[in-house]
Amino acid sequence: MALRACGLIIYRRLQAGSSSKVDDNIEYLLLQTSYGTHHWTPPKGHVDPGEDDLQTALRETQEEAGLNSSQFTLIEGFKKELQYTVRSKPKTVIYWLAEMNDCNTEIKLSDEHQAFRWLKLEEACKCAEYKEMQAALRAVHQFLCSKA
Repeated sequence: MALRACGLIIYRRLQAGSSSKVDDNIEYLLLQTSYGTHHWTPPKGHVDPGEDDLQTALRETQEEAGLNSSQFTLIEGFKKELQYTVRSKPKTVIYWLAEMNDCNTEIKLSDEHQAFRWLKLEEACKCAEYKEMQAALRAVHQFLCSKA
């Protein structure tokens, strides 16, 4: 049976005036796992029985980063599905996009993660390592820059 997980790619816009280019003002939130290879990923997790995908993404973001839905805004028009293999099993991860309402909101990690970073696109892609996640981050960035 395929594994299924859902999460949010969360970004913040730095204060206007720090750069004239839109893409220089965007940073993405990545969390470093406290298990396995300590990889970096947006908040995400497995779907619980009776939960829909978006409920999972919101719950996991609250559990892993301490962010509740009043602290960010879901961005209409972006949803990305990643498919890859983990331990010889197919896995699907669905991400929605969310913008922080206040770029200084505190991140509160669960014990599943040992660190977090706000990163510009290229730094985020280097940390993310996996090509599927890098592609998702680039797709988000292109989407945001096309709306500017």
